Amino acid sequence: MADLNLLRTFLAVYRSGSFTAAAGLLGLSQPTVTTQIRALERQTGRELFERLPRGVAPTAVAHDLAARVAAPLDALAAAGGHESAPHERAVPVHLAGPAELLCTRVLPALAPLTAEGVRLRVTPGLTEPLLDELRAGRHDLVIATFRPRGRALTAVPLMDEEFALVAAPAWADRVKGRPAEDVPAALHGIPLITYAEDLPIARRYWRHVFGARLSRPAAVTVPDLRGVLAAVTAGAGFTVLPRYLCEAELASGALVLLHRPDDPPINTAYLAQRPGRPADPDVTRVRDLLIEAGRAW
Repeated sequence: MADLNLLRTFLAVYRSGSFTAAAGLLGLSQPTVTTQIRALERQTGRELFERLPRGVAPTAVAHDLAARVAAPLDALAAAGGHESAPHERAVPVHLAGPAELLCTRVLPALAPLTAEGVRLRVTPGLTEPLLDELRAGRHDLVIATFRPRGRALTAVPLMDEEFALVAAPAWADRVKGRPAEDVPAALHGIPLITYAEDLPIARRYWRHVFGARLSRPAAVTVPDLRGVLAAVTAGAGFTVLPRYLCEAELASGALVLLHRPDDPPINTAYLAQRPGRPADPDVTRVRDLLIEAGRAW
């Protein structure tokens, strides 16, 4: 039977994702946490965590151990009167996803939880590396722009984002009233603003709506769609944006739809997490609130 203190330390490392974070939660030094985890690994005869450049990743043995000890340890803490008050919750929920979606939709939707004591650690980034970090245990939840492959992660659809071809009103007269087949030619002399040199969103729009390949250089690239939005609103040129990101500008007239396809391209965002982890109530609350909010997005 492992010492309860070792199991408590193990659970803190498992839930926080690093020895340093667990030390802060437990009021111990980082070397003490390291020593206790090594002692538990000696007792079990198995490696519990893979040491990473930043934090640790639970092994399959650790997932199994956590599933067996989390509920009893939490119940023991509650029975002993040591359950944290809402404002004293020790373990933050680590959430990651596209910066634009996090800032415009996700954080406003989760705002009520912070008043209830839920702690959030939010990381923006691209889907592929964020999913790798989720598999390694650095995040609890990741909003992905595509469904994760394989069985290492589970994912549920979160929202559909519709893409819109937009520009400032000064450019709109060049395109207004033209049939769909003439729109690409009408846009030829207007600068293209995008977030990457390979024009991923614009290329997809061209292929889906016009049935053609987009082959032209970008006039401006900004690796943040909010920057693309700002440049286009200021009159720098045209772009393709998720409609949720430019709804206010379209409503106010600061931006104009250059084309209204009957079947606009749509991309589905997914909420991903690792399967088989003990249910952290705060992670569950964040997940459920996001899924509920996603129905309205």
